[in-house]
Amino acid sequence: MNRTYQICSRCVMDTSDPEISFDNHGICNHCYNYDMSIKGNTLSGEPAIARVNEIVKKLKSAGTKKQYDCVIGLSGGVDSTYTAYVVKNLGLRAIAVHVDNGWNSELAVKNIENICQKLEIDLHTVVLDWEEFRDIQLSFLKASTPDSEIPSDHAIMAAMLQTADTIGVKHVVTGLNTRTESHLPPSWSQGHYDWYYIHKLQKLFGSVPIKTFPHLSYTDFYLMKWRGRFINILNYLDYSKKAVMPLLENELGWKYYGGKHYESIYTRWYQGYWLPLKFGFDKRRCHLSSLICSGETSREDALSEINKPSYDKNMQQSDTSYIIKKLGISHQEFENILKMPAKNYKDYSKLNYYYMRNAYKLGRYINRLKI
Repeated sequence: MNRTYQICSRCVMDTSDPEISFDNHGICNHCYNYDMSIKGNTLSGEPAIARVNEIVKKLKSAGTKKQYDCVIGLSGGVDSTYTAYVVKNLGLRAIAVHVDNGWNSELAVKNIENICQKLEIDLHTVVLDWEEFRDIQLSFLKASTPDSEIPSDHAIMAAMLQTADTIGVKHVVTGLNTRTESHLPPSWSQGHYDWYYIHKLQKLFGSVPIKTFPHLSYTDFYLMKWRGRFINILNYLDYSKKAVMPLLENELGWKYYGGKHYESIYTRWYQGYWLPLKFGFDKRRCHLSSLICSGETSREDALSEINKPSYDKNMQQSDTSYIIKKLGISHQEFENILKMPAKNYKDYSKLNYYYMRNAYKLGRYINRLKI
């Protein structure tokens, strides 16, 4: 059903999210969810300082007689870089985990090298099997969902947890933060924890068997293996992207990529070209909306930014040619995938863990009724 266009009066989320809703004042549901998430997940002032001290004490105590106190994820982006900087300055011994999925820009590689060298943090790089991963990404494009980044996100999460298990530590300190990452609609991306969804889409659309890809099992998913293991430390700091970027540049030689997650060539292309073209989704709306609500930017500046191209048009064309070549498909195959009807996670409901879990619960309930 076509909707009359509407944009939130507080942020810049709009009806490109098919599930968005607005109150009588024109404020969207994402802004209300943001306010609730801030209250439930963040601290400031003295409580925040106390929470950080408590985290440091707990991690150091758990790391006694071990080589490391915690694991951190490192992509080379501003959030993960600042997390590494904070962890080091808090006196924690961390090992950084980076997942190389074959799409790192040269700048990303250089940033990661500089960060680990200057902070004296050990780096563990998990290199994905390229033929497997290429085929999985191609499967997600063929599935015609806006979820093609889910395999990377899942591998990163699984790799961090597996590394922590290997070295005998419990906690992973992440660069996630509620203040700047709370407006992503489920309709735009869903199923990050769902290995069954990834695996089944690969069986449906892929041609290469998965043998080495880092993943969570159904048991991990059902028991929520990650519960209590991830520490989003930026939620307890007075964190501002704009404020920390000059610090990282000056102290670590870090360089900005020009956009959130643009350290990956594929992500830059996928967010800046493919999603807007095929689905009408501009993920800058999510990022900018959270920054509006956190006070880091104004709605007027965000609207001005949205009206600009996502990134340079010539680079978009160059990236598209590079993506097509690296994925091993023809331009005609690419055009055919582009023209396929858009789908989403719910269209493959019988291929995901949520369906399996609900079916299991229903079956258990019915079985109990027979007793």
